[in-house]
Amino acid sequence: MLVLVINTNRTFLKYQLIRVGSGEVLAKGLCDRIGLGKSSLSLARRDAEPVTTATDLPTIEAAVNAVIKVLTSTKQGVIKNKSAIEAVGHRIVHGGEKFTAPAIITPEIKRTIEAYNHLAPLHNPPSMEGILACEKALPGVPQVAVFDTAFHHTMPDKAAIYALPYEFYEKYDVRKYGFHGTSHAYVSQRAAELLGQPIDTLKIITCHLGFGSSIAAVDRGRSVDTSMGLTPLAGLAMCSRSGDIDPAIVTFLMEKEHLDIDGMENLLNNQSGLFGISGVSPDLRDIYAAAGEGNKRAALAIDLFKYQCRKLIGAYTSTMGGVDAVVFTAGIGENAPDIRYGACKDLGFMGISIDPYRNAAAIGTEAIISDDDSPVKVLVIPTKEELVIAQETARVCGHGI
Repeated sequence: MLVLVINTNRTFLKYQLIRVGSGEVLAKGLCDRIGLGKSSLSLARRDAEPVTTATDLPTIEAAVNAVIKVLTSTKQGVIKNKSAIEAVGHRIVHGGEKFTAPAIITPEIKRTIEAYNHLAPLHNPPSMEGILACEKALPGVPQVAVFDTAFHHTMPDKAAIYALPYEFYEKYDVRKYGFHGTSHAYVSQRAAELLGQPIDTLKIITCHLGFGSSIAAVDRGRSVDTSMGLTPLAGLAMCSRSGDIDPAIVTFLMEKEHLDIDGMENLLNNQSGLFGISGVSPDLRDIYAAAGEGNKRAALAIDLFKYQCRKLIGAYTSTMGGVDAVVFTAGIGENAPDIRYGACKDLGFMGISIDPYRNAAAIGTEAIISDDDSPVKVLVIPTKEELVIAQETARVCGHGI
């Protein structure tokens, strides 16, 4: 089955065209700077060098149409016409309590997704625009929603419920949901395969470290805790998101800085995290460059991020009563050896020991980077969220994998 996977945000659209079964990625790319001017579309095929083209992408609908056009073009395309696309899988960040598994998109499903817009305002509304655009461009083709939150629905109540008046959970579904579920699910399963052990015998901590970051405790294949919460703002300090803070800070700063709700949300989501501490950039590469030039705030941001990762690894080891493997994935996790080393530093008492040479060599590739005699194995595994979405889409549509 040929599945087009779409991952939409306010200003970008990632896509992959995947042949489910073989797992072959026929093409993948990015529509960047949607609605911001100077937009571009990239296309990467297995048999050619990646190509990036400047193009006008004022809306997500325009981006979807551009993707279909390039996939079917005579010069760069990989399919003859759009009828070759048998289904579309959409990454939906927030599915609340309603969705614990992927679902074929219907009018009722769309209404339910939109009901969670307030919990993921940066993600769910653009995803809905992507769904509507794909329905229009590919009429009759099944559209499937795959939810970031679904993998974490196995968390016990004691890990998911906030210490607020219980009526807010009953009235407004206020609880921890967790995100990056497809990534945590994939890398934990892949870790078990690489270690040659059944996943239902392993306790694994998965560290999805990217622009958005989260860590999960996966006990015998089931998520039992994770660092993100009601929204993707919680947990680790991220590139531009604050992560966990004293909640009283919110009302304190709103009063002192005369911020309204939108202003405070913008501060927490876009001006905080590593960017807020360093004052340099939300891009970790820029922060490392500044730290190398003696910028103390940049160095502090890096140290804080390592510390928070290390603290959560320790906490989740306690949660599960031990750990067999720690996995690093996503843009930072796959490509930043110094972050991985810092996250595992001083955890030898827990049986975690990284080999510095293996760690330095593991850039964007699968690898076991722990010492041979380390009781806990540490792995780098590039995430394949799109493959999981494609497989789940095919399964929901009744196609075997």
